[in-house]
Amino acid sequence: MTKRPWHMIGAALLLFSLPQCTTDPAASVREAPLQGPAHFVQLVEDTANPYSPEKAALGQMLFFDPVLSKDSSLSCSSCHLPERAFTDGKAIAVGVDNREGTRNAPSLVNLAWITEGLFWDGRSPTLEEQAVHPVINPNELGSDWVTVLSRLEAHPDYPGYFEKAFGTGIAQQTVVHALAHFQRSLMSSESKYDSVMRGEAAYTDLELHGKHIFFDSSEDLPDGECGHCHTPPLFTDQTYMNNGVQQELAPYHYPDAGRGAVTGVKYDNGRFRVPSLRNITLTAPYMHDGRFATLEEVIEHYNSGGHPGLNVDPKIRKLHFSDEDKRALIAFLGTLTDTSFVRKLSDQKALLQ
Repeated sequence: MTKRPWHMIGAALLLFSLPQCTTDPAASVREAPLQGPAHFVQLVEDTANPYSPEKAALGQMLFFDPVLSKDSSLSCSSCHLPERAFTDGKAIAVGVDNREGTRNAPSLVNLAWITEGLFWDGRSPTLEEQAVHPVINPNELGSDWVTVLSRLEAHPDYPGYFEKAFGTGIAQQTVVHALAHFQRSLMSSESKYDSVMRGEAAYTDLELHGKHIFFDSSEDLPDGECGHCHTPPLFTDQTYMNNGVQQELAPYHYPDAGRGAVTGVKYDNGRFRVPSLRNITLTAPYMHDGRFATLEEVIEHYNSGGHPGLNVDPKIRKLHFSDEDKRALIAFLGTLTDTSFVRKLSDQKALLQ
C-alpha cells in the first residue's frame, strides 16, 4: 500500500466543510455542535468529547498520517480511501507487512448517527473506543500506543496542534477523540435520492421501477425486502442480521461467528451489522468477507434466497426477480451515490495554527 500522509492529500479526495465556531474566538478550545443535514435525525452532542472544528481538523491530519503505523508505511486512509467512499476496493483488508485481516474494510459514511456498535460485529460501542484498535491490531497498523505517542511528542508540530485543539498535551485519549471527530464529520447526503426527496430532481422510469422494488411499494412488482433493513435516510437500521450469505456448518455454527463472537449468544452467530447503502456503487466488493465483486452478484444472492440456516432472517427468501427487475434495482441503488462526497478534501491545517 502507498503512504498517504495528510500533507500529500490530492484532488482525488473529498471536500468537507467543517462547521464554523460561533463561540468566543479568544477561547483556547472552541466547541461548536456538529450539524447534520436537515432531513437526518438531529445529532446529540457528546458531553464527554464535545465537537470542535479544530479537533476534527487534527483528526483528519492523523487519519492520513502513517505515523500511527508500526513502520510508518500505512495510515488509516490506506484501507479507507476517500475516492471509494472510505473503503479500499479489496475483499479483505491488508495491513502492515502485507498481513491480511479477516474482513472487508467498511465504509465510513455518516458514522455520527451510528449508535448500535461499530465494526462488522459491533464490538466497539463508540467511535472513540473503535479508534483504539486499528493502531494496535497486528493485521492493521500493527503499532503500540507507547510508540505512537512518543512519535507524536517528538514531532515539530503535533504538540502545538493538540494544545490548540484540546488545550492539553498528547495522550491516547486525545488522539482517539480527534480521530473520532474527523470520522463524525464525514457526512454524505447529496445523492440523487436526496435531490428527489427535496423535489429538485426526478427518477428515470428504470430508477422508479427499482425504488418500488426496494421499498415494496407496488402491487405489480415483486417485493425486494430491501427497505426493511436499509431504511432511509441512513439506509441502515443499525441491526445485526444473518442474511444467508454463509453456509451453516452445524446448528448456529458458521465460518465467521460475527456478532455471536461478541455477545456469546448462539442466536447471534452468523449475524453482521447491516451496512449503509449510501455510495454503494463505490464500495465494492461487498459483504463482510468481500465475496461479491459486483452489485449484480449481490442481487442474485438475495434473489436466490441465500443459504438456509436456523437464524437466517425470514426476509431472506426467493424473490423471483426478472432481468428487468434486477437492472431497475441497480439503477435505484445508483441514485444513492453522492458525487459531492467524492471530491477534494480541504486542508484544515490553518485551524490549528
